[in-house]
Amino acid sequence: MSLKCGIVGLPNVGKSTLFNAISTGKAEAANYPFCTIEPNVGVVTVPDERLDILEKLVNPQRVLPTIIEFVDIAGLVKGASQGAGLGNKFLANIREVDAVVHVVRCFEDDNIVHVEGRVDPVFDKEIIDAELQLKDLESIEKKIQRIDKAARVGDAKAKADLEILKLYKSTLEAGKNARSVEIDPKDRDAAVGDLQLLTIKPVLYVANVDEQSMVSGNDYTERLKEVAAAEGAEVIVLCAAIESQIAEIEDPEERQMFLEEFGLEKSGLDRLISASYRLLDLITYFTAGVKEVRAWTIRKGWKAPQAAGVIHSDFEKGFIRAEVIKLQDFVQYKSEAAVKEAGKMSVEGKDYVVEDGDIMHFRFNV
Repeated sequence: MSLKCGIVGLPNVGKSTLFNAISTGKAEAANYPFCTIEPNVGVVTVPDERLDILEKLVNPQRVLPTIIEFVDIAGLVKGASQGAGLGNKFLANIREVDAVVHVVRCFEDDNIVHVEGRVDPVFDKEIIDAELQLKDLESIEKKIQRIDKAARVGDAKAKADLEILKLYKSTLEAGKNARSVEIDPKDRDAAVGDLQLLTIKPVLYVANVDEQSMVSGNDYTERLKEVAAAEGAEVIVLCAAIESQIAEIEDPEERQMFLEEFGLEKSGLDRLISASYRLLDLITYFTAGVKEVRAWTIRKGWKAPQAAGVIHSDFEKGFIRAEVIKLQDFVQYKSEAAVKEAGKMSVEGKDYVVEDGDIMHFRFNV
């Protein structure tokens, strides 16, 4: 599955520094607005200790983790919905991602210009929200105009869609994001799925702090957490500058020593990547053999044929059955053969809902 998280925020909040740390990429980071013009894309692996366990047990020729793409998008300013700054380009880039990672500045530094002249994470968040809401409202109003006549002459679908569109319109006019509307996903997709609403995408907030605040946070992060909690969103606290240093350390033991010096169990980036994975409601299943141990990304709730389809479309079309081993059983019995002998391998059909951590082998015929 190709999945993208867009890194957004006001100019000079640390987006490109964070992106560089995530992907060890080459996104330019500088002290002026619109440093990032074209979106940079970085492919990053999802940290998963279960892969290490399987590698030790199977001793494969190679190990392939699952991945997520992060897109570093140009900074947005007030008025972007009307085209200010790089507004239209920014908004078009957001439409292409699956989820939004919203970086918010939660540190003081007189040497780094703040585009609004002061540090206020809640105010900064609201600027982004307002611009995205205005653009969504514009999309909603255009569709209402398009289907209004059909609804008035009795078109059943148009009437149903119109009611949903009006619900989203009133929500956005109240200064709330489209994701706050509680509605059946099928009805939502039927009415607004074609609009690619910006504020309907799931969001994760990143509080970019100074070195002194990256373990316990500060007053700014507490304020951000309070408003994020009100919309059911998660906040990851990290110091992008320190994360950049951590990302450059290749030796695992040396990296762990560096983390311990700062009182950290895991890097902020590992927490961010894992949180992004959860945000998209994803799970991992594994295939394990001597040639390759590999992690595969699927949506939570997918059945076995859909899961097989991420390997190859033929696996889904010709699905016969799935042979499933639970990770704890593999760990206990040490090999696939021993698991089979102990009767711990299950054979599942088309209705089997794949669980996170399943080790699977698919039988198919095309």
